[in-house]
Amino acid sequence: MEGRKSEKQEATLTSLEILLPEITKPTVIGAVPSGASDQSAAARAVREMFTSIAPRYNLLNHVLSFNVDRLWWRRTAGTFRHVISCPGARILDLCCGTGDMTFALAAAAGKSGSQILGADFSHAMLQRAAAKGRERRRSSAPEWIEADALRLPVPSNHFHLVTSAFGFRNLADYDAGLREIFRLLRPGGECGILDFGEPKGLLGAIYRVYFKRVLPHVGAVVSGVKGPYAYLPASVERFPAPEEMIARMKAVGFQQVSWTPYTFGIAGLYRGKKIL
Repeated sequence: MEGRKSEKQEATLTSLEILLPEITKPTVIGAVPSGASDQSAAARAVREMFTSIAPRYNLLNHVLSFNVDRLWWRRTAGTFRHVISCPGARILDLCCGTGDMTFALAAAAGKSGSQILGADFSHAMLQRAAAKGRERRRSSAPEWIEADALRLPVPSNHFHLVTSAFGFRNLADYDAGLREIFRLLRPGGECGILDFGEPKGLLGAIYRVYFKRVLPHVGAVVSGVKGPYAYLPASVERFPAPEEMIARMKAVGFQQVSWTPYTFGIAGLYRGKKIL
């Protein structure tokens, strides 16, 4: 490809472009918190970390992201409005935490009658999500289920849309997570994985200083827990580059796969469709 790409082309990395760039990160299976010796230990460590910060989770997210996270959730929900707004659509928000992405989906659904389910394996997080739901009392009120994202107690071909916002990165096995999402989706269903990235250039250098030095310190001071906010930048650095994530999604069976960067690549949305 010659010449400068258009702004639209730069904003979306398609499955055709995956053949061009080299993958700069080593291939990894999934999240590995400090001290975890296997996938079971990794999952347990992640659950314990998020349970420990649940009381301050929302406040810290907003403060540490300068409230930009709210824009990311709304933008993602808006991207899938064509699915969410269909009467009777079944929506799953995986690794939902305290439900911010889930509530953004509910807001986009309005009075359409969509069925929205938030799933997480941290009981403490779901307690706060449910409390927030009772306060909001929206027409499309989400329901909640405590379950492992790699083994959902839900039949195959069930959901029209599966999303995950800043939670997929913490799975002990990324490919198993993608296979489970693919299993849960109906033919024609879509998935959207919103997660952190690593911006390039000068902005990237400034961001890495903030992310690796400032954020862990502030997070530890406010939450009173050090481990999770030291783990966060390490988990982002370890997470597959967009080219590799797209390759993994295609290998599972997703089609029309793409990645759209948000806020200069600090975060980004992976999209895929189950076409059978």
